[in-house]
Amino acid sequence: MEDYEYIVGRFLRPDVPLKVLTKLRELGIIPTSMIDVSDGLSSELLHICRQSDCGVVIYQDKIPVTTDVANVSAEFEMEPLIPALNGGEDYEMLFTVPLSDHDKVAGIEGVSIIGNITEHKGTAILMTNEGNGIALQAQGWQAFYR
Repeated sequence: MEDYEYIVGRFLRPDVPLKVLTKLRELGIIPTSMIDVSDGLSSELLHICRQSDCGVVIYQDKIPVTTDVANVSAEFEMEPLIPALNGGEDYEMLFTVPLSDHDKVAGIEGVSIIGNITEHKGTAILMTNEGNGIALQAQGWQAFYR
């Protein structure tokens, strides 16, 4: 398992992104929504859309994929985007902020801006590098409640 230390470690010993949360507080940025990505990015985006009566568009080239994830995905002949969208348990935070805070958030180390909120209630769209829009589905962990 030595070759998979990073990936297994993220699953078994998730770290709360305290530096990011501290920086948000220092800059006076109050997220309009926030959720941990424990059920997978797609699932959590849909949670935010449902709870906030909004939609979201995310962009394939903006989704961070570590070298370790890319390498293991290649080993298993899997598109790296699949675990990026549907994996979880690594305790990353997904949050939204007002557009007026975009530039401040963009300067925070460890934050990746992956998309934007839309008025299309309950929809989550992935824009591929080719310009195709794909509706995201919750494929991560789903609890028994709805």
